[in-house]
Amino acid sequence: MLRAVLLSFVLSVFTWSNTAAADELTEFDYPLLLGDWYWFSTTEEGVESEGINYRAMNIKFSSSYHFKVRLLRTDGLIDEWGGNYDIDETTLTMNSINQPSQQHEYVLSYNQFLLDGARFTKLAPENLPGQWRSSAIGGKDVDNKVSELKLSLRPDFLFSAQVIGKDGTRKEHKGIYYLEDDRIVLIYEDGQHDSHFKLGGDNTLTLTNKQFGMEAVMQRQ
Repeated sequence: MLRAVLLSFVLSVFTWSNTAAADELTEFDYPLLLGDWYWFSTTEEGVESEGINYRAMNIKFSSSYHFKVRLLRTDGLIDEWGGNYDIDETTLTMNSINQPSQQHEYVLSYNQFLLDGARFTKLAPENLPGQWRSSAIGGKDVDNKVSELKLSLRPDFLFSAQVIGKDGTRKEHKGIYYLEDDRIVLIYEDGQHDSHFKLGGDNTLTLTNKQFGMEAVMQRQ
């Protein structure tokens, strides 16, 4: 029963629409903060706060400096609020209408977020992580020597990408990725790649980058 309730809570959050992203997502100062962060109680009794017991919590951060919080009570009801946030290297400040400003110390990694001692984990959309292989790749600025692209997206936000040439040569990149709405940014040692993505119902993933004139249609392996 508990697992079903939590799964329903997670899936409902993934349907949220987000506010408009920054014009240049890759220029956002704290990209690892973006996305959906979850905390889950380790007991069915949850954690008590101001007389209410909570079982799970989700915080969503956008590059427009907006946030939304959802708290799942043990009775199944959901409390939610939102506002704007400011962030520096050590402190997150959350501002909501008709509520006092809240300051929190934090530690952030690509998939873990420690907020005043509470550990949150970032979750990716359910159907995005996996092994992908291009069935078609092209575009006016794509090297005609490229024959194939392989992409591994892990649920912990690590990735590896392999570009295969028509002559059999291979170039591999490894790093971390982050998401906002339909955008995915791959960060690796010597650069980054920003694309729009679309998941198809037939186990396809389409990556589009208008800047480089690229489109890759990928199949799940």
